[in-house]
Amino acid sequence: MKIFNYKNINEDFFKNIPFDAISSVNEIITDVRKNGDISLFNYSKHFGDGEIENLKVSENEIKKAYENVNDDALSAIKTAISNVREFALKQLECISNLDTSVSGLRLGHRVIPINSAGCYIPGGNYPLPSTAVMTIVPAKVAGVKRVIACSPKIKDVTIVACDLAGADEIYRIGGVQAIAAMAYGTETIAPVDKIVGPGNKFVTAAKKQVYGDCGIDFLAGPSEVLIVADDSARPEYAAADMLAQCEHDKDARAYLVCFSESFARKVKETAEKMLMTLATADIARISFEKSCAVVVDTIEQAIEISERRAPEHLEICFQDAEKYIDSFKNYGSLFVGNYSAEVFGDYCAGTNHTLPTNKVARYSGGLSVFDFVKIQTYQAADRNNAQRLIPCASKLAFMEGLFAHKLASDIRRD
Repeated sequence: MKIFNYKNINEDFFKNIPFDAISSVNEIITDVRKNGDISLFNYSKHFGDGEIENLKVSENEIKKAYENVNDDALSAIKTAISNVREFALKQLECISNLDTSVSGLRLGHRVIPINSAGCYIPGGNYPLPSTAVMTIVPAKVAGVKRVIACSPKIKDVTIVACDLAGADEIYRIGGVQAIAAMAYGTETIAPVDKIVGPGNKFVTAAKKQVYGDCGIDFLAGPSEVLIVADDSARPEYAAADMLAQCEHDKDARAYLVCFSESFARKVKETAEKMLMTLATADIARISFEKSCAVVVDTIEQAIEISERRAPEHLEICFQDAEKYIDSFKNYGSLFVGNYSAEVFGDYCAGTNHTLPTNKVARYSGGLSVFDFVKIQTYQAADRNNAQRLIPCASKLAFMEGLFAHKLASDIRRD
């Protein structure tokens, strides 16, 4: 981890990790669209996911998966599902159907769930049953009828998590080919209306490519965390939280914004000691070496850096942090205080861990129940309402030179 002063901060701190100039992504998508299932089998073998006999996880395989998952793991998954579901239900309560009137005209909207959703669950480096929980549960709470899950090298624990979360179909594929299959369909997999879930830069590039043919949640690449901490924070907590992001991927990033160089060095030294015994050090060390700390003089400087970086995970661990919550606006999810561990959000607190990265948090929040519903408006005008609206509509149509519009308005005049 490199340490900078605010005055000579490296602009690399604010750069995105590119993911949109990957030619192989387009080639794979085109191949899947053309050749369907056979291309999925071929790519699974080519990318090291192994030779697979069936794309879909069968009911019998699901039953066997339960037999191979111990009671403690089942209990943890169920607890996470319960908390995520409860929070999603409370979020859904925040929006409701609207039926009102404006100048006598009946207007409103309906909250309608989408018909189908595809949940991408990474599995290349590690099995991620937590992502099954985070993506499938809010979709089902929203009322989505068909929810499918795609995951490479899928393990029994992920199969069980998908089933408990409510997945209707589970497929053992990943990568770009899984995104293409969910977007366009194959002989086995019917296409979905929207694709959600995190992934590496190739998966993100694929989501960007298929957007428009189906919906996506947002473009989210490798994981990142930014921690704002003063000397009252615990260096070992900050170090562990940084490594927790770094172990995801060699492209992951951890950022520390603090108020003294001595604190930055303590965090760095602590993390380096942790790496000596960390089982995932091969990946985490690479990411940590690419990460950096910035020493600032004021909280205003810290806020400025955080707002520009717009991190996926933002931890604020300094005195009176609660007073500054409203000053931070660009983040995927916020963790306040030393004991609000980011890992709790990853697994079981109830908020979602599928979050925007690469500064997407400037204009988008994390995955939620809202991603699986549509707010669709309606109007109902009677004859009298129409007479009041005709003059205005006709005038605006004339101004725009759209004379069929004007006709459609005028023809309803008494």
